[in-house]
Amino acid sequence: MRLISWNVNGIRAVAGKGFGEFVSVVSPDVLCVQETKAQDDQVMDALFDIGDYKVFANSADRKGYSGTAMLCREEPAEVSFGMGAGFCDREGRVITADFGSFFLVTVYTPNSGSDLLRLGYRCEWDRHFLVYLKALEGRKAVVVCGDLNVAHREIDLAHPKANYNKSAGYMQEEIDGMDNLVGAGFVDTFRLKHPGEVKYSWWSYRANARPKNIGWRIDYFLVSSRLAVNVESADILNEVTGSDHCPVQLDIRR
Repeated sequence: MRLISWNVNGIRAVAGKGFGEFVSVVSPDVLCVQETKAQDDQVMDALFDIGDYKVFANSADRKGYSGTAMLCREEPAEVSFGMGAGFCDREGRVITADFGSFFLVTVYTPNSGSDLLRLGYRCEWDRHFLVYLKALEGRKAVVVCGDLNVAHREIDLAHPKANYNKSAGYMQEEIDGMDNLVGAGFVDTFRLKHPGEVKYSWWSYRANARPKNIGWRIDYFLVSSRLAVNVESADILNEVTGSDHCPVQLDIRR
């Protein structure tokens, strides 16, 4: 299966920037989208001509904010929304699909914010999310993808020293959350296949960051350890534009 994950920073915006052509060329079996910034009906309207895909959307209570979607060529056995954690499920951040041999979870992890006002919420989210994933893994293997809003190691951002414990996405508490995922047996597939490669998936719109490649790797595919042998390739498609993020890709045997 070819799986793609992309924070599009607005599904209606990216729909007018070659999104359909990208899907046609790359031809994923499943495309997971984060930060749709749209309600369910608006997501469907934006993707009305996307082709032979079944679309599932999970929108935030607050209009124009957050939101995730999953485009599936093969209809999953079951799809669920949220993670059953009450207050954590009001922002449309999680979709889970059952593809028989594994669960596919797409997530848009909360950003701690420029003033770090949501860092506490973010840490609580990370705890709930790990519990949710381990419960799923008790049933079958799990593939997790999305914008995890954290650069895990120094190699994963252009200016680690300047940002460490100062900037959302590279606070020690956020790094600890990622450490907990990896420690619980979830394998970072890009690092599995490219242990020393410097490649980013997000660039600020400020200071000409993308042309200068002053970026962060905050978009991931993680897999249960028992699926690691099934990973054929993992990549970051940083030539694809249309958002401040670029897509990430996983090719995996079922």
